[in-house]
Amino acid sequence: MKKFKHFVIGGIEQKIFSLVFISIAMVILTYTVVLLVQANRLTKIVAETNEKQKTVIAGVTDSTLELMVTDRLESEAKKEATIADDLFTQVESQVRIVADYATTLYANPDQFERIDIKEPDASTKGTTSAQLIYSDDTDITDPAIIDEIGLLGNLGGLMVAQYDNSVVNSMFITSANDITIITDNTPQNKYNPDGSLKKLRGTQRPWYKATAEEGDIYYSNIETDSFTGGVEITITMPVYKDGELVAVAGADLYLETMKEEVEGSNKEGGFLMIVNQNGQVIFSPKKSGIFEVQDSSKAQDLRECDNEELAEFIAAAIGGVGSVREVEVEGVTYYMAGSALETVGWAVITSANKEVVLSPSSQMMNQYEKNQTEAITSYRDSTKRAGTIIAVVLGLGVLLALFCGQMLAKQIVKPLNEMANDVTNIKNENNVFEMKKIYNTGDEVQALAEAFEDLTKRSREYIGQILKITAEKERIGAELNVATQIQADMLPTIFPPFPDRKDVDLYASMDPAREVGGDFYDFFLVDENHLAMVMADVSGKGVPAALFMVIAKTLIKNRAMMGGSPAEILTEVNNQLCEGNEAEMFVTVWLAIVDLRTGKGLAANAGHEHPVICHKGGQFELVVYKHALALATMEGVKYKEHEFTLLPGDKVFVYTDGVPEATDKRNELFGTGRMLEALNEDPSAEPSELISNVRVAIDEFVEDEEQFDDITMLCIVYHGKEENE
Repeated sequence: MKKFKHFVIGGIEQKIFSLVFISIAMVILTYTVVLLVQANRLTKIVAETNEKQKTVIAGVTDSTLELMVTDRLESEAKKEATIADDLFTQVESQVRIVADYATTLYANPDQFERIDIKEPDASTKGTTSAQLIYSDDTDITDPAIIDEIGLLGNLGGLMVAQYDNSVVNSMFITSANDITIITDNTPQNKYNPDGSLKKLRGTQRPWYKATAEEGDIYYSNIETDSFTGGVEITITMPVYKDGELVAVAGADLYLETMKEEVEGSNKEGGFLMIVNQNGQVIFSPKKSGIFEVQDSSKAQDLRECDNEELAEFIAAAIGGVGSVREVEVEGVTYYMAGSALETVGWAVITSANKEVVLSPSSQMMNQYEKNQTEAITSYRDSTKRAGTIIAVVLGLGVLLALFCGQMLAKQIVKPLNEMANDVTNIKNENNVFEMKKIYNTGDEVQALAEAFEDLTKRSREYIGQILKITAEKERIGAELNVATQIQADMLPTIFPPFPDRKDVDLYASMDPAREVGGDFYDFFLVDENHLAMVMADVSGKGVPAALFMVIAKTLIKNRAMMGGSPAEILTEVNNQLCEGNEAEMFVTVWLAIVDLRTGKGLAANAGHEHPVICHKGGQFELVVYKHALALATMEGVKYKEHEFTLLPGDKVFVYTDGVPEATDKRNELFGTGRMLEALNEDPSAEPSELISNVRVAIDEFVEDEEQFDDITMLCIVYHGKEENE
């Protein structure tokens, strides 16, 4: 249609005016009757079609959301179960190694020397050691007992190595004579408040008796640790000599991380819980109701609860067939999925509130209904205005317009009938209203047909976009939550890290730009007198950088613990990272090893930022020297070292490029100058305060701008031998 000022050229109003002018309005009455009938019919069809589309869209959206959520629940349950099973399997393997070695000791006692094991020494807190614990009835002056302690002392080195390379709370072995060799780094917990050594009758513990009855590997129920009071599970294995039980080897595994993850899962209508082999809830975020965690003596076996649907589901989940089911519990309908832990017989249960899951569908339907109501109202208003005009014209020429009106009515009504049939045939989401040649009338009929075509196409696109966005958001959110937790757990976050040492103190922080990042820091004692410090930045961001970061961090620490200078360590790690590096990623690394007795250190820099040093009573300043290539850029690179000496009171500050490259809204970089100013505001401050000062300066500089890169910092203060004494 075309408009000229206030006149519509080619519209129904113009056609009626032309008819009146040419044929003296002989057919207006017939035209009007036909038009009104068809208009009413079309309005009715539009309303009916609207209801059909609402039903189809709601059904498709609900079923799609259900499918996505159930797939996610089942996948999440299997994933959590797999992670837990892998952890338990690792610990079980370590227990078997200790038990096998103990079997060899008891079978061939004359082939081994006797190694003395001391009682716990509280002053060695934080240092892993094998410690002797015994019962009140054990006579440790008995030559036979002394000989057995010396024989079991051969396990000390093995259990220390096992403990340092795992996540267990403790490794131990208890003999039939109530001699217990326990390995951990918390000897202070082995003493009573009055300073007396705690005694342990290991042969009377439930895990000892159960292991003796089982005759093989045994997983205990959740217990409270005898020494620390922590929540744990004990994994044990019997040791036999000539068919007789002589000892039980085992490990205590803390479950605090699992407990915290479960308790933090109660959000957005869903939650995670774990039931044991007896059908009892052992971890859950719920503080009341049937899913509340209770003492094992009071906890209900959900397989025998009054809710038959829930009882069947829990039994199936523990049995390893916990497929997704819809279960109503305490007036709330949940989608539930379960996955069995093959090692301990537990089951991981994931759930989602059905009402919350389907809420996006309800919101979409409300918006769709609102749009349809507005469209129908606009169409009805237009029809009423047209009716008023027709009524006026009808009064002028009703007696003379019969013949011409009948012919013109047929021409106008035909596309309306075709349109009504096409609209009626829209029965599901795959059908759309399409323009035909018959609708190209150049008037309101064409405009209405174009509106119908556009409406159906936009509805399909809208539904597709919502489903795609929702699915992607759920997948990425679940993966990044796990990745974020894994990465956070890999970095040392306990400060002060060496509470028993007075010669050194340090602090570090890492703030990723995304859920996961490529920066990492590390610090560890290579031996009693040498401290290794690492600051690194992986190329790229997000999950790929985080994965490369895990590999690089692990290789650097493992190689450093084998000994050698920083240059030797970086040279070997570089060659390892170059192998199979098809993604062509690289990592810049600053690695230093300091002799805590003398303050002398060696540092190697693989393309990383210049370190900053502050001598006691002085100011922080950059230490600038030539860098080598970043790791994983080229195989065979030989890295050089830089010698330095720290005097008591000296500080070293290292960082990643996220600090100097922080950018404000004017696209200006923070720079090393502002970084040094922030450090020198109070150069005598503790490492944590210095890092906080730099972070505050960065935040004030960038204001509300989004963080572009990971920001990682580490600061060490060397107190030296005098402070240590």
